[in-house]
This record gives sequence, C-alpha cells and structure tokens, in this order.
Amino acid sequence: MRAEAGESLGLQGPSEAREPARASVPTSGSASQEQTSGPRSVPRSGQASGPALAVLLGLSLSHLLNDLVQSLLPALYPLLKTGFHLDFGQIGLITFVFQGTASLLQPAVGLYTDRRPLPFSLAVGMGLSLAGLALLSVASAYGALLAAAALIGLGSAIFHPEASRVARLASGGRYGLAQSVFQVGGNAGTALGPLLAAFIVVPRGQGSVAWFGLAALAGILVLAVVGRWYAGQLAGMPRIPRKSSGAAAGPLSRARVVATVAILLGLIFSKYFYMASFSSYYTFYLIHRFGVPVALAQVYLFVFLGAVAAGTILGGPIGDRFGRKLVIWVSILGVLPFSLALPHVGLFGTVALSVPIGLILASAMPAILVYAQELLPGRIGLVGGLFFGFAFGMGGLGAALLGEMADHVGIERVYDLCAFLPALGLMAVFLPRLR
Repeated sequence: MRAEAGESLGLQGPSEAREPARASVPTSGSASQEQTSGPRSVPRSGQASGPALAVLLGLSLSHLLNDLVQSLLPALYPLLKTGFHLDFGQIGLITFVFQGTASLLQPAVGLYTDRRPLPFSLAVGMGLSLAGLALLSVASAYGALLAAAALIGLGSAIFHPEASRVARLASGGRYGLAQSVFQVGGNAGTALGPLLAAFIVVPRGQGSVAWFGLAALAGILVLAVVGRWYAGQLAGMPRIPRKSSGAAAGPLSRARVVATVAILLGLIFSKYFYMASFSSYYTFYLIHRFGVPVALAQVYLFVFLGAVAAGTILGGPIGDRFGRKLVIWVSILGVLPFSLALPHVGLFGTVALSVPIGLILASAMPAILVYAQELLPGRIGLVGGLFFGFAFGMGGLGAALLGEMADHVGIERVYDLCAFLPALGLMAVFLPRLR
C-alpha cells in the first residue's frame, strides 16, 4: 500500500518505519533507498542522539493531564446516576457521546495533519477539554451532561493523533519506547481520575470538578512548549513533491494490508469492549455484588487502572526487544484465564485478578500502534487517529451496550459474558511478521 502523497513532511516517510530494520536485515540498493527517502527522514540528530526525552516526558505529562480531565467523567457516574436519576442506559449514552465523538473525528484529524501538521492544535484540544470540564461542573440537566461529554471528546480527537506523531518524531528510532512513555501518561491520568474523584468530588459534590480546570490549564502550557519544539522540527524539513511518493510502497500487497488492519481493529475491539466493562461499570459491580461504599469502589478502580498504566509502559520496550507480534498475541489472549475466573471469586480475588488483567491487556496498545505505523509508513497521523479513534469508539459502544445489558440482565451477568472477549486474541496468529 502506498503511503500518503501530496505535501507530507519528513516525519511520515517510509524511512522512518524501515530505519531500524537496516541494522538487522541487510538490504541491497540502500543507496537508492536513501536517495528516494532522504528528504522525508526524521532529522538525523533525532536518530543519532536517541529519544528527545524532554519532549517525550512533556507529552507524557500532558497526556496524563488530558486523560485525568477525561477520566473524571466516568468517575462521576455514581454521583450523576443518583443526582440526575439516571439508569444504566443513560450512563452508557454519556460514555457513547464522549467516546463516539472522539472516535469519529480522530481519523479525520489524523488524515488532515498528515498533509498539514498543526503543532499548536495540541493546546487547542486541551482547551476544548477544559471547556467541557467547566460545563460538567455546572450542568443541571441531562442534555448539558451530553454536551460536556461531546466537548471533552472533541478535545481528545484533536489531541491524540498529533501527539502520537510528535512522540514518534521524538523517539530517536525507539518507537515502542516512545509510544509507551506517551501512553503511560494517559493511563496514569485515567487511573488518578477515580482516586481524586473519591477524595475530592465525592465528598464535595459536582461543583468541585471545576478545580480540575487547573490541571487542564497546566496541560495547555506544557503543550504550548511542545508545540513550539514541534514547529521548529517541521521548519527544518523540506516538503516532498507528489511524484516522489512512489518510494513509499509497503512490503505487503494492498489486500494483505487491509486484512491486517482489519485484524488489528478486531483485537482493539476485544481489548476496549472488555475494558469498557471496567472503566464504566467496575465500581457498580463492586457496589452491587459486594456492598462496598462508593469511595472504596473508586480506590479499587484506581488499583485496576494503575495496573493498566504499568502494562502500558512495559508493552512498548518489550515489543522493541522481542517483536510487536508476540506482545500483541500475549497481551490479549493471555488475559483469558484471569477474565474467566473473575466473576466467580470474592472481593479480594476480584481486586487481585484485576491487576494481571489490567497489566497484560494494556501492554497491547503500544505494540499495536507501532505495528500499524510500520505497516502503513507515511501515514502516522491517520494510523494514530484511526486506532485511537476506533479504541474510543469501541469503548463508547461497549459502554452503551453493556449499560443496556446491565439494565436487563444485571451487572453480574455482564461480567460473565464479557469474560470471553479476550479469546478474540486468537486472531493475532494471522498477523504477518513485518521484520
């Protein structure tokens, strides 16, 4: 499949995805390859000096702040359910609006920024999340909750594709590590949201959500600095004429690439549909089945999300070392024994099993994303937008459907059925080996 042509810039070129392979797979005609891809390469200083750690840490911190803001929405569900007299279906619809907005817009944002990168769109995205957070803190009707969810989703749609591109640009060739550092910030923010909600929002009420606007403001400042660095990198990269894009053909046929992308999306469906049962309904499950108080249920959710953060940071470097396909295979199918056992144990066992489930399952996304970037060289923004967007969409769809199911058959039955979703990890056997 040919990479995106037009006015793509150097950070999306095919040499970026193939550069690491030169050290391990001898190639003939390397001079020709260098000639066709040279102007599109990431600046040599980035490749030679290793990752731009300050930029990666700034991205990770901003991702933490961004997802901290976003995670407050599901963390508020128990309060919103009581205060607005909502059923599980209405709770699921809030999640669907938030994640559906992000899902639909992220691929379009990624495709556009492949052609015209927008360094300061990162800060704009955070600003939209701030607006959604402010509305959430004062919402007095269900429609206002949906509008706040849509604003937060829009902010996410703008933030994630371009931030993923900057992470790759700053990777110095260690793409898995860079994606893990970037994504672990988001997972840490998602984990902190319920914990802070338990100790700040639950005792003080919905209005205290406004205090988290300070986190969004800090994120805007960090992203302004990152955007300035990104703009400087772009300024040093010449544009590539449309006719030179023929060198960007990938190693697989178009049909095989499409089939492989479909498999990857199927694996993301398995991961995020199952994750939706935790992110949106784990607290309800603990409250309903074991009678734990709301604040303690939020702490147990933090335990699970903390394991997710740890798994994210491990997945990328392990993929760099042992191969993306192995990590993808193990990280989804490996959850199955734990997910099958979870509905049949007590409170201690449930909390204990949530740790390996989060740890193993979360290691999939960095490996899947880098694998897709290597599969589609030259379309870094599209890949980021498509896969982050699909992940958000599956999370939102899963939350909506599982909410309806919980209203009809009960929350415990939902966990009985979702336990089989990681079995879809068997699809990973059909992934081609790219290296």
